[in-house]
Amino acid sequence: MHVHKDAYCGCCNGWIEHMRAAGFTVMAHDSADMVAVKQRLGIPLAQASCHTAEVGGYVLEGHVPAADVQRLLREKPAARGLVLPGMPIGSPGMESPDGRRDAFTVALLGKDGSLQPYSRHP
Repeated sequence: MHVHKDAYCGCCNGWIEHMRAAGFTVMAHDSADMVAVKQRLGIPLAQASCHTAEVGGYVLEGHVPAADVQRLLREKPAARGLVLPGMPIGSPGMESPDGRRDAFTVALLGKDGSLQPYSRHP
């Protein structure tokens, strides 16, 4: 897995550690122009988060849980990848010291740019 991130983003490092703990080999690349990375990989700016990853021919945007990535790689849908816009509290890398969690939905990003719910996290 290749992760593109800003050099100064701590939550990106938390997500990387989450992915490593789930068994992924992760190579992190610091980028001074994340907008260009997202545009090159076809991530709609409205779906942007702080980091973008590439794995198994798919793109991942944001704090997508490892279980969703494992499912994506197992099922191999005809899609561009998974997106989780923003930085929901309680998502991997965005854990709250008080245990608070926001509900969030990971979306499947179609090759045509369409979005459909992929997994819900209460």
